[in-house]
Amino acid sequence: MGNDEEITDVALIDSDIETSTDEKIDELELRLKDYPTIECPLVHRFTPGLYIREIFMPAGSMITSKIHKTEHPYVVSKGKVSVFTDNDGEILIEAPFTGITKPGTRRVLYNHEDTIWITFHPVCISPLDDTIESITDAVNKIEGLIIEKHDNVLLDNETKNRFDKISKYGLSEINKEVENGY
Repeated sequence: MGNDEEITDVALIDSDIETSTDEKIDELELRLKDYPTIECPLVHRFTPGLYIREIFMPAGSMITSKIHKTEHPYVVSKGKVSVFTDNDGEILIEAPFTGITKPGTRRVLYNHEDTIWITFHPVCISPLDDTIESITDAVNKIEGLIIEKHDNVLLDNETKNRFDKISKYGLSEINKEVENGY
């Protein structure tokens, strides 16, 4: 999505409807599946006792987050992003910015500029080596600790699986699978 006019097609909040924020975000995700998928590269870093997850989100993109289980710091090191959460409503964040994610947080982000968002998670899990398989295994274990399970019942299984893979591996890796017939 490239401009604010397109965003009005997927309006998130309808004050006349009595639904939870998660249900509203689920509805937004259903509407977003009809838009082109956006590449948001992930970088996973590990130090003893710490997992660092960095995501790049391009200008003009709208992103929904998963539900966070843990309290942890985050840094917006680049960009300008409107962020909607149940607790804070809509806020505008401009880099540099440091904040704290509370358990139960699920976000909708509209990136006005290219944005880099980094989260920091204290964990005792790290990959055994630098192979993709080892890093993927470690990230999957960590996500089990830091991400709350949530099933968007509005999405079909194929879309859920695609969104899950993209959130873990990035769009370019999924496109490689399609090109190779997996």
